[in-house]
Amino acid sequence: MLRFKLPPRLSSSRVWALLLAVLVAAPLACALAHADRPGTVVEIHGLKSRFLSTTPDVTVWLPPGYRKDDRRYAVLYMNDGQNLFDPAAAFGGHAWGVDKVVARLMAAGTIHPTIVVGIANLGADRAGQYTPQAVYERLPDPVKRHLKKDVPGHPFADDYLRFLVQELKPLIDRRYRTNPGRDSTFIMGSSMGALISLYAVAEYPDVFGGAGCMSPHWPLLLPTGAGLPMAGDHPMFELEVSNAFTAYLRQRLGPPDNRRIWFDHGTKSLDAYYSPYQRRINRELTSLGWRRGIDFQSKVYAGATHNEESWGARLADPLTFLLPAKSAR
Repeated sequence: MLRFKLPPRLSSSRVWALLLAVLVAAPLACALAHADRPGTVVEIHGLKSRFLSTTPDVTVWLPPGYRKDDRRYAVLYMNDGQNLFDPAAAFGGHAWGVDKVVARLMAAGTIHPTIVVGIANLGADRAGQYTPQAVYERLPDPVKRHLKKDVPGHPFADDYLRFLVQELKPLIDRRYRTNPGRDSTFIMGSSMGALISLYAVAEYPDVFGGAGCMSPHWPLLLPTGAGLPMAGDHPMFELEVSNAFTAYLRQRLGPPDNRRIWFDHGTKSLDAYYSPYQRRINRELTSLGWRRGIDFQSKVYAGATHNEESWGARLADPLTFLLPAKSAR
């Protein structure tokens, strides 16, 4: 609630002008509670940024009991925020149901008390927003030329992460009772949103304590109606793209240092292409000192496909790995 102490001779018209100026200058936040959904959702629109000309809408989910206690919460930042809570806003009309899964795990004492911050994708600019920039720079020119056919312009993932780390995270930490440290700050996404989550942990090792990478779209190529562009029986540029990711991780990821990363994928639709890439990533992390099952996990879900319903159905697994309650560590 905004409270004003008025000077004695300030006219009513001047009061309304000042109030309007405050509302225009501040991002619009609206808290919503739904009878059939746990917790409270706060929508934030119109954020200003030094790094992005168009800023994504942000959805903050506060778990049940947040308004009644005084404890501090871990924060999970999630990409593709419009797909997390509301089926009406989600791609394909099916949301992950993140609020229900997190509330259930919290009530069972399985995970640490957690606030979820959903960051929307920028629609037609989603690929540019989520393509790891330093990986892209390592690609041979023929691969870049092919990617530009589908995604004109240059990836701006570095600026997106600057917005997240330097502008959005401080705002969330000011407004809500968070544990702002690295060990309580995580990031998660699926498909291209998984790639930017991995990139965030590598680029900001002092900010993010872990990443959930569900069905990471390692090939980078956009699918056609028949699937990915192919070269024989492999996705086009499979070796070149794999080399770029492993070279980047070798240079930037470093040892685990108490960080955790979750990888997974299914076996149907786009997910059916991912195993060769993921095996190389697993080997690279192992060579850097990451222990599978402890510092990172890599799972295959037979029969799972590449959509929000599949990701929501197995969401409890990465959450339990990344955010275990102290009693479960």
